[in-house]
Amino acid sequence: MIMVLSVFLLTGCDGLRKLAGRPTSDELESLRLEVMEARESEQARLAIQQARIDSLKRVEKALADSLALLDSLKQMNGTILNPSAMGGLFTTKLDYRYYIIVGAFSYRNNAEKLLGRVNEAGYSGTLISFRNGYNAIGVAPGNDLNSALASLVAVKKEPFCPPDAWILVND
Repeated sequence: MIMVLSVFLLTGCDGLRKLAGRPTSDELESLRLEVMEARESEQARLAIQQARIDSLKRVEKALADSLALLDSLKQMNGTILNPSAMGGLFTTKLDYRYYIIVGAFSYRNNAEKLLGRVNEAGYSGTLISFRNGYNAIGVAPGNDLNSALASLVAVKKEPFCPPDAWILVND
């Protein structure tokens, strides 16, 4: 008993724990730190996985929105064309990604007449020249396909707009 008491007085609880085959307070603290690090590592891994899942959900939503837009465009009998489908742009530098094309003419004078009517109706028209010789009139420029589709619907109601107006995609 004196020996147990002397071990306790000299080494504290850690001495008794060691005699009993139990971990010391330093070992317990080390284990606690390992467990905390493992939890933090697991939480970081889960956060990364959640960020990936969120990113995939955003991509999935964007694809679904694009398909819905294309379906809406198809129901309107609308068309989307890239300038390369018309031989590419000649000299015109376009500032926006999307334009509603309300007319394309082989004679520039005819394009300029339509441009005047478009401007009189309150739209800011753009004369777009293609390498195949056609001159088109683009209105309602924008960088978002959703707004381009909405613009197409609105522009088709204008008296200057033919039923076969289409969306130009400037890549």
